[in-house]
Amino acid sequence: MSFWDKITKIDRRIIFVVILLSVVFPLLFNFMLPNKITKEVADTYNFIESLPEGSVVVFSFDHDAATVPEMRPMGTALLDHVFSRGLKVVGMAFRAEGVTLGNKIFQDVAAKYGMIEGEDFVMLGFRPEITSGVLGLCENVSRLYPKDYRGIELSEIPLMQRVHSYRDIALVISVSDDDTPVIWVNYANARYQVPIVPAITAVMATTFYPFLQEKQIVGMVPGLKGAAEYEQLIRKPGDASVGMSAQSISHLVIILFVIVGNIGYFMAKKQRKNF
Repeated sequence: MSFWDKITKIDRRIIFVVILLSVVFPLLFNFMLPNKITKEVADTYNFIESLPEGSVVVFSFDHDAATVPEMRPMGTALLDHVFSRGLKVVGMAFRAEGVTLGNKIFQDVAAKYGMIEGEDFVMLGFRPEITSGVLGLCENVSRLYPKDYRGIELSEIPLMQRVHSYRDIALVISVSDDDTPVIWVNYANARYQVPIVPAITAVMATTFYPFLQEKQIVGMVPGLKGAAEYEQLIRKPGDASVGMSAQSISHLVIILFVIVGNIGYFMAKKQRKNF
């Protein structure tokens, strides 16, 4: 059997092991590749940078537990940037699971900056019926959320004494795994000119590029790649950067196997013709 014949008949178990190692290596050793920063991610970063200290940013956690590996790095990177700028944060959720998932990010990131719950950030809780919820924020937050997720009256929370409606909100970030940010755009932005940033799964990105082109959203963080870019912008590499490196290296290995396999096939075919 010629060398090229051997190439075309590599044991598939060897291929599986090599691909496994290409995924595991970056995860074990925190190996990270640089990312090219896209305009939509850079615009998000620059907009948050432009906000005056003390401005209020709403984080709406509109996703389920199934997409946590992609959504958590986005939410973490964005919240890290917001807290580092000295901005105030109001959290809410239009998915029941979003309260727990979002609050975990709040507690983890707030601890790094010494942020105080009730003064620097608050999680209001779950609200069904997103359309009525988004519209309700235009009048009075306390009508929509009389209490926060802990059961404390909004009138007793220092931060909420200065947040009453969209007039007091500088930005809304919808961390979502579906088209929920469209509702934020259609009502909060179109009616009340509230800046919106969708932080979405990669498969939903194409839905929001038209909004981006028409400047109905100030920026976008699409998928794990967007989260990795954001981590690079804030100079705090994390799960997204490592995850994208593992994904990129494994893709390169697969492409290499495809190229080598095709070369082996044609060279072996050529050798058989010569004989």
